[in-house]
Amino acid sequence: MNRVDRIARERENGQVRAAAIPVCLALVIGALATAADDWPVYGRDPGGSRYSPLTQITAANVSRLAVAWVFHTGDVADGGENGVRSGFESTPLVVDGTLIVTTPFNRIIALDPDSGAQRWAFDPQIDRRGDYGDGLINRGVATWLDRRAAPRAPCRRRVFEATLDARLIAVDAATGMPCRDFGGGGSVSLREVANYERAVFHLTSPPAVIDDLVIVGSAINDNIRARMPAGTVRAFDARSGAQRWSWNPLEPSAGAGAANAWSVMAVDPERHLIFVPTGSASPDYYGGQRAGPNRWANSIVALHAASGRVAWGFQLVHHDLWDYDTASPPLLATIARNGRRVPVVVQGNKTGFLYVLDRATGAPVFPVEERAVPTSDVPGEAASPTQPVPTAPPPLVPQRFTEEDVWGATASDREACLAQFTSLRNDGVFTPPSLGGSLIMPGMLGGMNWSGSAYDAGRGLLVANANVLPAKARLIPRAAFTDRAGRAEDGEYAPQADTPYGLFRRFLQAPSGLPCIKPPWGVLAAVDLAAGTMRWTVPLGSMAGFGGAPRSIPPGSISLGGPIVTASGLVFIAGTFDSRLHAFDIASGRELWTGELPTGGHATPITYETARGRQYVVIAAGGHAKVSEERLDDALIAFAIDGAHGS
Repeated sequence: MNRVDRIARERENGQVRAAAIPVCLALVIGALATAADDWPVYGRDPGGSRYSPLTQITAANVSRLAVAWVFHTGDVADGGENGVRSGFESTPLVVDGTLIVTTPFNRIIALDPDSGAQRWAFDPQIDRRGDYGDGLINRGVATWLDRRAAPRAPCRRRVFEATLDARLIAVDAATGMPCRDFGGGGSVSLREVANYERAVFHLTSPPAVIDDLVIVGSAINDNIRARMPAGTVRAFDARSGAQRWSWNPLEPSAGAGAANAWSVMAVDPERHLIFVPTGSASPDYYGGQRAGPNRWANSIVALHAASGRVAWGFQLVHHDLWDYDTASPPLLATIARNGRRVPVVVQGNKTGFLYVLDRATGAPVFPVEERAVPTSDVPGEAASPTQPVPTAPPPLVPQRFTEEDVWGATASDREACLAQFTSLRNDGVFTPPSLGGSLIMPGMLGGMNWSGSAYDAGRGLLVANANVLPAKARLIPRAAFTDRAGRAEDGEYAPQADTPYGLFRRFLQAPSGLPCIKPPWGVLAAVDLAAGTMRWTVPLGSMAGFGGAPRSIPPGSISLGGPIVTASGLVFIAGTFDSRLHAFDIASGRELWTGELPTGGHATPITYETARGRQYVVIAAGGHAKVSEERLDDALIAFAIDGAHGS
């Protein structure tokens, strides 16, 4: 029995007893355990910096981190029911002395942040039968304090969750009971959008809260057909649940749908702005029926909180043909430029590019050039002739794949990879999909994904993880796609209905399952944000043993789950396929410590200090819903100095 399992077993009886504590006693306990330093928002602050001022855990003592407690949610789906697997991607919140976490089934659970004992749980009883695209996942909640309400009034502090089956739910943070005055008995339907379709339209990210409004986007399945549900962003009154406004990234006449804001938003309370990252228009890989740049897909858009009107927008990818979503959450910072302080929004993309924009206007802080890119040879397609390329900072990952980069753990692996590589059109980061097959680099899981970034303002360093996972995409004429005998190659086939072409895509992998490009396949990078330069880049984690592959491979793992930074100069991040939580020195990029997890921790950790004066680092470890090589779990794990036996 490993240490994680042993601690979990030691805590098991305590958790069962805690679940039975009467509500009144739970309220007293919560009042006594008011946290000294919380993590009240997904990114810790409204701008998503993921920066903690805590200094108890340092470079000198981080090696003493050990498991303090483990909580098992019990919510795991292994694919046996309808073939849908779960993934535990939740980032907990700590607010008012309570830790709040969500499960893959959209259950909301409140825990004691010192012990991990359960205080309450709320089950929205979602429909788990749907194919929600990314499996059964949820990345967290938001909270709101009603300052008009009396101190002990029910639902003075509300917890908001957007569910997979398209509801916005409000519960009392103290008890977990529904806020009956919100919508219809505590929930609002989010199904009133154009072309709504069960399971195809869903929500996975936490809402944003600003000016007594709750803001939600949408997640829409990829590559089903040309016109998909609208990627609507909506604002609801935090007290009543009444809808205040809605905004669609695409015009109704665009000939497409989606462009959905499925990732995490940031807000600027002082300027009353909401920063919305948007994804690709439908379908991802053929745009013949959605001519033009498809504004505001693949963009970062600032909306006025009061009205939902566009303050400004900046498109990162014109007329997307690669599934280059703006998946990374925006991050708000203030940097020094030309003798003045400039409030900025930092936005990463799957291309690996990082854009630094003036927060008030959207103007690039570093020049962005419209550069000519390859043209499409697919009949009916008109690729954008240019794409916006920032001159600084440099890309976080390589964007070109040459024959010298072809790699294999064995000679036979490399030979198989070389055969794939040489068969594909390969013109760099914006190589359009083709009928013969094109290489997509750094890939639809590459660059900066939903993992996002963290910012240490004192040191002026932005830290982000990024992936290098080349893929191939091939468009298949409709008649040939309809003939299932032609689908012999192993990979994903998507219909892209109502267009002339179906889609085939897969990652460029060797028979061992490892990527065909030389490692590292995942990096952690630090960017000097004011200078626009790279401070350091190091391999992140390891793919050793992935899928039974040889263990003697270089470091650097694909990662899904983001970093946080602390005032003591530490970076904490999991997300890798080596089932570890990692700690790095922010000044040098040197790895200082790793902690064992039961499986991949594909989530963003948090850190907080309780009233007892103890700092914890907490991570969800549940494996990945779409990676069959990873075992699934349901563990929320807290680390502290000297673990369970620390003072």
